[in-house]
Amino acid sequence: MAVSRVFALAAVALTLLSPPASSNTEGDALYALRRSLTDPENVLKSWDPTLVNPCTWFHITCNQENRVTRMDLGNSNLSGHLVPDLAKLEHLQYLELYKNRIEGTIPPELGNLKNLISLDLYNNNISGTIPRTFGKLKSLVFLRINDNKLSGSIPRELTRVSSLKVVDVSNNDLCGTIPTVGPFERIPMNNFENNPRLEGPELLGLASYDTNC
Repeated sequence: MAVSRVFALAAVALTLLSPPASSNTEGDALYALRRSLTDPENVLKSWDPTLVNPCTWFHITCNQENRVTRMDLGNSNLSGHLVPDLAKLEHLQYLELYKNRIEGTIPPELGNLKNLISLDLYNNNISGTIPRTFGKLKSLVFLRINDNKLSGSIPRELTRVSSLKVVDVSNNDLCGTIPTVGPFERIPMNNFENNPRLEGPELLGLASYDTNC
């Protein structure tokens, strides 16, 4: 009887001490990003996957429930590529990776970050198209993906993101026409400049939907 009671108490203690599964999932997602990046200045040195959760890692901010809400890695001399695992950061609000040397495409899975407020990927070497899944980012206010190598058209799904205040896609290789409805009514034209194949504001109902233009 005494032995059984000891085992029961030990099981309860282990349950209480075990980290939430979400914390491990978020840590795994961030560590997947670390593995995909080259980090010559060791800014990710503190990203230790053996810790309970990533809230003690540098450049990461968490809320009171130890859920990751912010990643600040702008101007960190990082290269490599983004990973779909970032979509597991369900509470992420700010994804700041500007002014690095990141290549490859934007994972469409990032469209699942329903709490994302700011996506700053400007001044990198990112190619491919702007994911249509960004139309699901209903909390998004700032979308800055200028100064990259993006191609294709501006997804019309973005016109349904009413929270958008800032969209900057300048200095890419986008094509098609510039949306003029929804949040795009108030975006200045210089936020679309230096896209040689991007045409002027579209006439209502004459949008270019071809991602290959």
